Amino acid sequence: MKRVTPIDRVRKEMEGLLTGTESCGDTRDDVSNRFMELAVRRLAQELLEAEQREFLGRERYERKAEARGRRNGYEPRTLRTSVGKVPLEVPQVRDSEQPFRSQLLAQLGLRDKVLERLAVEMYVRGLSTRDIEDTLVAATGDRVLSRSTVSEVTEVLWEEFEAFQQRDLSGQDLECLFLDALYESLRRRAGVKEAVLCAWGILRDGRKVLLHMMLGNKEDKDSWLELLRNMVGRGLVVPLSVTSDGAPGLIGAIEQAYPKSLRIRCWAHKMRNIEAKLPRDATPQMRAEIQTVRDAATYEQGLARAKEVIEQYKSIYPSAMACLGDDLEASLNHLKLPARLRQVVRTTNLLERTFEEERRRSKVIPRYFDEKSCLKLAFSVLQRASERWARIVFSPSELEQMDALRATLGLVVRSTEQTPLASRQNRK
Repeated sequence: MKRVTPIDRVRKEMEGLLTGTESCGDTRDDVSNRFMELAVRRLAQELLEAEQREFLGRERYERKAEARGRRNGYEPRTLRTSVGKVPLEVPQVRDSEQPFRSQLLAQLGLRDKVLERLAVEMYVRGLSTRDIEDTLVAATGDRVLSRSTVSEVTEVLWEEFEAFQQRDLSGQDLECLFLDALYESLRRRAGVKEAVLCAWGILRDGRKVLLHMMLGNKEDKDSWLELLRNMVGRGLVVPLSVTSDGAPGLIGAIEQAYPKSLRIRCWAHKMRNIEAKLPRDATPQMRAEIQTVRDAATYEQGLARAKEVIEQYKSIYPSAMACLGDDLEASLNHLKLPARLRQVVRTTNLLERTFEEERRRSKVIPRYFDEKSCLKLAFSVLQRASERWARIVFSPSELEQMDALRATLGLVVRSTEQTPLASRQNRK
């Protein structure tokens, strides 16, 4: 006597539902939902049986001289679907050379992975663990992920950050380096914000990439030196230029780690400092005057123009002109680079805009519990933002200009071979 298979049982339940002998609720929706659940269950069960049949190479009760294995009953599983949880009976196999694993279940199980990844991305984009739990309940009608589960799932962000911190940087053909800090509040030091030190760069092929992040406690020379030495230790090449604000500790670290590179003072920070020392009604005129310094055609012209502006206005706005003259060589070093690069390297604005995205996310967390929660979230937001940064396309002549400047500064000159992007442009 043949046993009743799971497919037969599902078929019988469907027939009972259609003939009215099985009760599943009073409304038409109840009947419809139950029928859809049985339909999904039957289809999945038939596919599982087909997989087992193909694996064994014979039908149920069929005998062959060379058996690949034997049927060994069923194991209960639950499948999450759009119609709810569907019970399945997964066929088992024994006495086979290789274990039987359902490819169907592996594919259907991806839904759980998708759900987990969705929770991670919702977390990165501004939802708290409570918000994620409530959102998924509203979307699915079921408490598919609890707050504690969401917290566990988001641990993948920490794993990504650890891999990011340890990856080899010798393959990053760096030309321009940018350094800045993001400040966050941690509960271990109530009322005190700590610096998350960040480094990103422009590579020779024009890509803009996030290079490194670490908690600095404060933005001092030792913290920045630790970050720079970490990158050097992982193989990062000496950059042609390094852009930063005017923080003394950061400047000292750059000059110690990269004494031959062009140090560029961020003009966005400098302009804010100058305008803070000007009367409001004088700001538009003075901004236009100072921009003629910043946008000069050459370094020499910029230096000459800066001296003219300082001499003309130092008696009227002495504090503002002292600020303009402070670290003037670094403020004009961007003019030594190819024209295409100047507007990009003269500020740390790209990282500043990325920080704004991180701050929007951190508004739901007034203060991080610890260093780990701060770093994993800050990294995740900045890394995802960096993936949208636009690439720069360098021409062969611009690459030659950068190589010539490297030689003048005493830096290692890149290979004379053109990059793929440059080669394509040259052929055009």
